Amino acid sequence: MVDTEAKKEQSRRIAVVGTGISGLSAAWLLSQRHDVTVFEAADRIGGHTNTVTFSTDQGQVHVDTGFIVYNEQTYPNLTALFQQLGVATAASNMSFAVSLNNGGFEYSGGTGPGLLAQKSNILRPRFWAMLADLLRFYRNAPRDLHLMGDLSLDEYLSRNRYGSAFRDDHLYPMAAAIWSTPAMEVGSYPAAHFIKFCRNHGLLLLRNRPVWRTVLGGSREYVKRITASFADRILLSTPVKRIHRLPDGVEITTADGKAMRFDDVVIATHADQALDMLADATRAERRILGAFAYTQNRAVLHTDSRFMPRRRAAWSSWNYVADMRIKTSLPSITYWMNRLQPLGEIPDIFVTLNPAREPDQGKIIAEETYHHPVFDAGTEQMRQELWALQGLRNTWFCGAYFGSGFHEDGLQAGLAVAEDLGGVSRPWKVADDNNRIIRLDLATIATDTEIMEAMA
Repeated sequence: MVDTEAKKEQSRRIAVVGTGISGLSAAWLLSQRHDVTVFEAADRIGGHTNTVTFSTDQGQVHVDTGFIVYNEQTYPNLTALFQQLGVATAASNMSFAVSLNNGGFEYSGGTGPGLLAQKSNILRPRFWAMLADLLRFYRNAPRDLHLMGDLSLDEYLSRNRYGSAFRDDHLYPMAAAIWSTPAMEVGSYPAAHFIKFCRNHGLLLLRNRPVWRTVLGGSREYVKRITASFADRILLSTPVKRIHRLPDGVEITTADGKAMRFDDVVIATHADQALDMLADATRAERRILGAFAYTQNRAVLHTDSRFMPRRRAAWSSWNYVADMRIKTSLPSITYWMNRLQPLGEIPDIFVTLNPAREPDQGKIIAEETYHHPVFDAGTEQMRQELWALQGLRNTWFCGAYFGSGFHEDGLQAGLAVAEDLGGVSRPWKVADDNNRIIRLDLATIATDTEIMEAMA
């Protein structure tokens, strides 16, 4: 049984591994009562929060290459955190375009002129079939949630006779862009999980969609503020090599061979990285954490406009550009940063994930590698069990994989771990404050024989 109540009454030495949104939020809340040390393998703080600063003729520009936008409706804790920290934000634009077959088929979503950026689409029955199915899906899919059970997205679309035009020219490219995963793999996603995500983000609405926002000066601004109270406790360029659980705490060994002891550890990394660190992983930890796979995505910040749709009228904030309709490789997505962030009067700047060809070398500004979780029926089941691992042998886990892989998911997981471990509460109240993750009552888990036996 995890005696979390006793832990909450005393100051404890806690290690937090990872400085993505989960690690930062957990460390921020825990440091208000406990002695926290944060380990980060990279030479910078932030994980997917990564702002690149570079010079232009108009002065310095700060461009985000990972986390870029949020909205107040579906990111309630992130909104509250920004208000708590005094983070300034501005309205953004979240338009989406598809360009297939080397520009042979293009359109921009929404009801504006971009929908018919390619005038010949008016004469294409396939185009109108796509739009008809789109309207039907937006209307019917949320109503069908209670009927889906364990159906995959492929199975749901097939049973309801959605055509290949809607699937291959709109829905799967959109999903591939959202989750940075190959379009061919989107069909294996649990239909209910996928549609709930789309519904909760207003993606199934033609009007009154949420207003998306971005951080002024780049998302690094919130990182500066959230770490202000414990910045001297962050160890950069310090990879954790091994975590060994002891009868009265944990021992952490870093890559340089240094060993340190703590009362508790919060592992705020990707699931596969967390499992690799555990020198004595239990069967349950191997089974649950090992179920999560990740895709590796190369992000290039550049000024090469060849990665945008051929027709400028189709240019959007998010642009799915592919040589064919269904791709088994990682998607090539280009973000038009001038549309997403208020960068001023500067030339067009882009971030391309997984460029299908190399950008002009003279136009590359920076690049980074990000890893994104892949979700399927197996991971959906493991998400139901993740929280049952919390606190066992003084070990806690959090990350965006506790939800759908996004900033609000990671934030909710980090805050919830800090509350359950440290007896500290987030300084705000929002409705459905854990609606992205599956947070269980640890006292209930401790008395549930079936669950505890599964943890052995």
